[in-house]
Amino acid sequence: MKFCVLMGSPRREGNTAALLAPFLEECGALGVETETIWLYDKEIAPCLGCGTCQDVLDGPGCVQGDDFGAVFQAMVECDGVVLATPIYSWYCTPPMKALMDRAVYAGKKNYGKEKGPALLGCQRVATIVTCGYPPEQGADLWEEGLKRWCRHGNMEYLGILCRRDWGGAEPFLNEEREQAARDFAQALHMTIRMEDL
Repeated sequence: MKFCVLMGSPRREGNTAALLAPFLEECGALGVETETIWLYDKEIAPCLGCGTCQDVLDGPGCVQGDDFGAVFQAMVECDGVVLATPIYSWYCTPPMKALMDRAVYAGKKNYGKEKGPALLGCQRVATIVTCGYPPEQGADLWEEGLKRWCRHGNMEYLGILCRRDWGGAEPFLNEEREQAARDFAQALHMTIRMEDL
């Protein structure tokens, strides 16, 4: 089993990275291979809305020659995609949004000369999020948007792990949060394993 972790934080030592660390550790203990792609290290331009991808049925077909194709392929080849991001202005960070815009349309051929496949269809998606508000106020719009993104791309949404940053009043990572990240890894592993039996 392999998870592709798309890391949308610009900070390698930030809260999202701290919450992700025990998740990745637990994945290793479960025998789950992980590949973490730091999106701020990649060149992923925004979608041009040109529609060219819609007439390329056997691949993403994007005209832009950046890192999108390689990241898209990693998303296709894994058993589960984990989107890890801090919430900025009630949604994910810019490089993750650019990737999502391009992946959902290059991945679902609905608007070309003929209807084609959903290249990310049946993929499983989960998210690990940090925000500055209570999760029900800070991550609710992100989660709803992600559910719709999955629905459009024929992907299965598996859930969210979200923890709030209290602004430095206390250390971000504590025993409860570390255990929650480990439990989330175990839950995803179990769900995907049972589905694949």
